[in-house]
Amino acid sequence: MSAQPDHAPVTPYAPAPGAPAELLAQLRADERAAQWVPAFEREWSAALEESRRTFSLAGLYEVVQVWQGRIASAPAVDAFVASGYDDSEFIDMAELRGRRR
Repeated sequence: MSAQPDHAPVTPYAPAPGAPAELLAQLRADERAAQWVPAFEREWSAALEESRRTFSLAGLYEVVQVWQGRIASAPAVDAFVASGYDDSEFIDMAELRGRRR
């Protein structure tokens, strides 16, 4: 017999207890704070309400993980945009699909 309930999902990622507060501090210090802080707070609030209804922390963990990824990838995105990339060869797939009809 197992002591673990078989209906409880196993969460693959569990942030440190202070991760949300640290993340919010990083967001507030970023140059994108005006856009990112309200977006994070909206997502966090929605996940918190979901957590209260479902008794699951998975949504909260996901918000932290997604925002950690956004912060981690922001310098690479900034460098790409600053590099003067040429997107004139961009193919609009939606437009291409519309032509086929």
